[in-house]
Amino acid sequence: MMIPLIDPAQAIRLLDAGTAQAVDVREPDEYAAGHIPGAVLLPVGQVREKAAALLPDKAARLLVYCRTGRRSAAACKQLQQMGYTAVANLGGILSWPYELES
Repeated sequence: MMIPLIDPAQAIRLLDAGTAQAVDVREPDEYAAGHIPGAVLLPVGQVREKAAALLPDKAARLLVYCRTGRRSAAACKQLQQMGYTAVANLGGILSWPYELES
């Protein structure tokens, strides 16, 4: 199944409306340096172990990102295999033009 790509302009509208959850699949030090406000930290290497606890609603709209887009693509695939039905790849935070929090 194809994983849709979502651009930052679409993503910020969904996040601001409260209809999607940003998911940061980078490492904790990268997350601490700056992340999308409200993003859940779920390092790509821990998706299988921690997704169910951190993201209990498998129908929730998840916008997954990393630094450049490579890890987010892998995490999206894993989440889909685990039964998450509304996963989109936001790609890399390097192309995020909006505010970050640290």
